[in-house]
Order: sequence, then structure tokens, then C-alpha cells
Amino acid sequence: MAPHALLVFLLQLAFLLLFAFVLGRLAERLRMPAVVGELCAGMLLGPSVLHHLLPAFSDWLLPRQPEPMHLLDATGQLGVLLLVGVTGAELNFGLVRKRGATAVRVSVAGLLLPLGLGIATGFALRGVLMPAGVDSPVFALFLGVAMCVTAIPVIAKTLFDMKLLHRDIGQLILSAGVVDDIVGWFLLSVVSAMATAGLTAGVVTTSVLYPVGVVLFAVLIGRPLVGAVLRRAGRAQGPGPTVMTVVILVVLGAAATQAMKLEAIFGAFVCGVLVGTSKDLDREKLEPLKTTVLAFLAPLFFATAGLRMDLTGLRHPDVLAAACAVLAVAVLGKFAGAFLGARLSRLNRWEALALGAGMNARGVVEVVVAMTGLRLGVLDTDSYTIIVLVAIVTSVMAPPILRVAMDRAEKLAEAGLVLADRDADGPRPPHGSGRPGAPHSDAPNSEVTP
Repeated sequence: MAPHALLVFLLQLAFLLLFAFVLGRLAERLRMPAVVGELCAGMLLGPSVLHHLLPAFSDWLLPRQPEPMHLLDATGQLGVLLLVGVTGAELNFGLVRKRGATAVRVSVAGLLLPLGLGIATGFALRGVLMPAGVDSPVFALFLGVAMCVTAIPVIAKTLFDMKLLHRDIGQLILSAGVVDDIVGWFLLSVVSAMATAGLTAGVVTTSVLYPVGVVLFAVLIGRPLVGAVLRRAGRAQGPGPTVMTVVILVVLGAAATQAMKLEAIFGAFVCGVLVGTSKDLDREKLEPLKTTVLAFLAPLFFATAGLRMDLTGLRHPDVLAAACAVLAVAVLGKFAGAFLGARLSRLNRWEALALGAGMNARGVVEVVVAMTGLRLGVLDTDSYTIIVLVAIVTSVMAPPILRVAMDRAEKLAEAGLVLADRDADGPRPPHGSGRPGAPHSDAPNSEVTP
């Protein structure tokens, strides 16, 4: 590297990390996910703000030519691979087994409805948002995937802050989110392969079969291999060998799926899941890696993602209208799907609304999907900006709606318990009217879920 190029790179890292740290902390103080502030950090330093306020400094610090940005992009790419790997390792499949059919119903409804609406929106808006040279079905499928994903880290942080993480509704939101995450990464890998190799019958077939083959290989062969490697690394003193082993596994998994013309993120996610489900993993030794990823690499990736946003594109009426349409489809589709799945599982309307609010938060996953689409050429700057805005808006929306819905659900549950206590303490019903202590037939129906 030339001395000047190294200087620029170091200043890029310093400015991005500084702004990401400050704005991330500010977002948390305002009871928003930190990812919102980290994305805004890149947005402020990018073409949306800094380029208009200090154009000369902006061109020096963040030149428009691709070459000076390659190192920053490479660092961000490593960060997102490790972030996805750590996210996979943190998924709790015991929740899915515990919640069973309810979690699956909520997740499937929360996936299919926004996926279908997103695909339809992609076809409707292809004349405004689709880059030249991209097949319409690929663009529509990609937009559908972007509309149906859910962000486990944002949901978990919100539930933790609200002290709902260990409540029944919190566990149900997380378990449905786990299913969403798995299907979302799978669909992203399939659509990415179609975008890379073209849209033919053979490509579609291999795009579906290859991820299935990767999962089968991971379950049958990868799991015992990962367990043996982690067991050997765990015998060493200190966390270093375990951290290095997990990083190597995640990077090799990403390289394997990338070699198959799938998305590298899919391989990183699968390896993360293998690590997290292994009985030979000492989770305490993994904490230094989680700290490094979440405190350094992830904020840098999100700030880099924010650099690619250009809000000035929204000054065009057609792009602004498309942005409003995509945001409406994303929010209504996810809310309606999760709400419907919850009501089919006999949850009351406020619990169903809480599930819809939680599943609607897209945050991390949406940004990764958007960056993937931009890198593959499926998205241009305008469509990328719109999808990242969806991630920001839905992540900001989730906490306040979740708080209101859970407050109403608790009040409804308390009212139902008071009614039940009054009925139990009242006179015994006449002979033949039912079991002793049962509610009277004229009592109002309670929506409290057992």
C-alpha cells in the first residue's frame, strides 16, 4: 500500500468507528437499537450529508473510486461473516422444540405473506427500482426475501431491555424468529445463486438442491467433525484456541458455499449453528469473540453499510413513492402475517400484536440482505437505500409497539384472573349447570391464553 492510501484507510476506520460508537450509544439512550445509530453514522459520513456539507473533505476521506474502498469493504465483509456466525451460534433451538406448533404457525404466516407481497411489489416497481440487466423474477424474489426476514439480535435486545426475554410471549417471539432466520438465510442463498448464474431451469434446480445438500452434509458429517475439533480446542488453557477454531470454521464454511456459487453468509450461518449446537462448546471461552465482533466488527460493518445510502435519491417523486410502497408492504405484510399466525394459535389480540411488533424488527438481517443485493448488482443505490430505511424504521417501531401491546396483554390477563377468582368464590351453580366453581354462562368471554 502507498503511504497515502494507508493513511486514508486508517482515518476511515477511525471516523466510522467513532461515529458508530457515539450514535450507537445515543440510540440506546433513546431506547432504540444500537444498529440504528450505527447505520446513521455511515449515512452522515456518506453522500447523504457529508458530501453536501464538506464536498472536498468527503472526496478526500471517502473517494468515489472503488479501489480506495476495497480494504474497507473487505474488513466489513469479514465482520459480517463473523457476525452471522456468532448469531447462528446463539440461536436457541430448544425454544423451537418447546413452543412447537405455535412457533411454526407464527413463523410460516409471518414469512409467506410478506414474501408474496414483496414479490408482487418487486414486479410492480421493477420499472423504478430494478437496475438494468437484472431479470425481473430475480429482482422480485430478492425484494420478497428482504420483506420477509426478521432480526433475532434486535428482537433479543429489545426483549431484554423490556425484561420480557424470559416471559412466555418473549420466548415465543424468539422461537418464531429462529425459524424465520433459518428460512431467510436459505432463501437468500437460493436467490443469490440465481442472480449470479442466471435464471434457467438448471440454475433454479441447483440453487435449491445445493443449500439442501449443504444442510445434510452439516448434519451428517459436519456436526461430529465440529464437535471433535471443539473438544480438542477446549482442552487448552484460556479462550484463544476455541476462538481461533470457531473463526476458522466460520470462514471455511463461508468459503465452501461461496465456491458453490451460493452466498458466503449461508455457509457462515450453518457453521455458526453447528458450533452453537455442539455439546463440546465451552460458551464462556467464546465470549471474547462475541465481544470483538459486537463491539468492533459489527458496528464497522453497519457504518460501512450506511455509507452506501444516498437519501438524495428520495427527492425524485417516483423513488419516494416506491419507498413509501415498499415500507408499507414490509410493515403490513409482516404484522398481518405474524398476527394471523398468532390468532390461529388462539393467542389474544394484544399478544398477537406483540408478536407482530417483534417479528417486524428487521435490523441486522435486512442490512445484510441489502448489502448482498448491492454487491451482486440486484439492487442499485436507490433500491438499496430504501431497503436499509426499512431496516431502520422497523427496528425503531418495534420497542414502543411491543411495550404498548404487552402492557395491554398483562392488563387483560389480570382482568381475566380477577373474573375467575370472583366466579370461584361465588355461589355454586345449580345442579346440572356444570362443574362446581365454573364461570356462569352469562359471564363475558376472556381472551386470556392458558
